[in-house]
Amino acid sequence: MSELLNIANLDLSSVTGKISAEYIWIGGTGMDLRSKARTLSDGPVTDPSKLPKWNYDGSSTEQASGDDSEVIIYPQAIFKDPFRGGNNILVMCDAYTPAGAPIPTNKRHNAANIFNNPTVAAEEPWYGIEQEYTLLQKGSNWPLGWPLGGFPGPQGPYYCGVGAENSFGRNIVDAHYKACLYAGINISGVNAEVMPGQWEFQVGPAVGISAGDEVWVARYILERVAEIDGVVVSFDPKPVPGDWNGAGAHTNYSTKSMRNDGGIDVINKAIEKLSLKHKEHIAAYGEGNERRLTGKHETASIDSFSWGVANRGASVRVGRDTQKAGKGYFEDRRPASNMDPYIVTSMIAETTIL
Repeated sequence: MSELLNIANLDLSSVTGKISAEYIWIGGTGMDLRSKARTLSDGPVTDPSKLPKWNYDGSSTEQASGDDSEVIIYPQAIFKDPFRGGNNILVMCDAYTPAGAPIPTNKRHNAANIFNNPTVAAEEPWYGIEQEYTLLQKGSNWPLGWPLGGFPGPQGPYYCGVGAENSFGRNIVDAHYKACLYAGINISGVNAEVMPGQWEFQVGPAVGISAGDEVWVARYILERVAEIDGVVVSFDPKPVPGDWNGAGAHTNYSTKSMRNDGGIDVINKAIEKLSLKHKEHIAAYGEGNERRLTGKHETASIDSFSWGVANRGASVRVGRDTQKAGKGYFEDRRPASNMDPYIVTSMIAETTIL
């Protein structure tokens, strides 16, 4: 194994100017990340428009029929590759038909249209996304650190906990954290969550479409890191039924008007707009979210909209700092851990600005 790793970690910069570009895209389920690498003649590359478009077999990802299976991927964002190092890159792509139309599972295209709207762009929407996830034992799909088929002690000591009896998977979490920093992702922190084996990383502040790009690539890096350790990553919003916290992707949001003096009035109006479209947002905020949004375990009920200051049991939470300053941001606590960040970020902007 050590010899294999030595070869995999070879520094090629002294023998060739060629680099590897790992093209990443989203498969047919909307959550399955796919990728493949191609060799580029010259590096480094920092502008995605300088990269060639590529194609893949959409019939193997449930995104095209077998008799017309070619799907074209367009490079959209570039990150440094923490696995190959050097000038090698990760490339976030979205998918189109050969005729140039976005395929149905391409949610980035519509999000980009919303963020490119001059009215939205002028407001400079900022996002901070709290991505929760659960680490599972391969084969059993039971949370890491849990006795197989059994349960640990009740929740309490695990949130931000330390020690072998409380913390499970920290090596994966720390490796992911460093890999994201290396890649250039605006990862702003990590912590152990309330349910044992569950963790969170935060991405942001990120502006507009970049929030979606960075969350998707951070998810990809997490999957790759966990793969090395033989651990499964779950974004299920309620991986274990019963008296255990679910997993969400709380989305913190502000616009230029909210961040300026008097922004609290803009925040209140935005929350009112969100309340009027609660059902539409819930429908787009992740599969299986009804198992999580029960009104228990720090969630609001999925059936009604609520908001409050410092209230983690509300649909939308306004922080005390925001209330005190009269400006700032608010947190939409409804998105599930398996939400599509392109959909959620653009939908919040569209509802509150347009």
